[in-house]
Amino acid sequence: MGLALVAMRARGHGLIINVTSLASRLPVPFMAAYNAAKAAMAAYTMSIQLELPDSNVRIVDLQPADILTSFNDAVLKEEEQDPRYRERVTKTWLAVDRNMKNAPPPDLVAKRALELIDSPNPPPRITVGDAFQSKVAPLIFRFLPQRIRVWGLKMYYGI
Repeated sequence: MGLALVAMRARGHGLIINVTSLASRLPVPFMAAYNAAKAAMAAYTMSIQLELPDSNVRIVDLQPADILTSFNDAVLKEEEQDPRYRERVTKTWLAVDRNMKNAPPPDLVAKRALELIDSPNPPPRITVGDAFQSKVAPLIFRFLPQRIRVWGLKMYYGI
């Protein structure tokens, strides 16, 4: 991103869209590395936003919720190291698969990205997905203590 920022600042304007994930704020059980990577990218994006407040280079954190893709087909869904997790892993992936079957198609993310590109003043962060995951849950979770967030996510995934 460094070279792109240099070029955009020299040009006087530009747009960078970093695709993170709603999992950066509402993590998926048994996907800690994915959640952490997306959270790191979201924090990196916000850091750059802070560092360039007067710049005409816009940086957007695009956070998709569940989107109907084949991404989860490539994810290891068994915790082989410890059988104590087997039932919880199974329940989590049943919930994830159920959610994915009802998730919006990837066209929705592409449409939002195009809207951001066409926008003269895009928002610093945007969530994309079904209404509950992308609007309601993040709003509610913002005001809840961590203990309640963890409980809510456990209930959501049936663990």
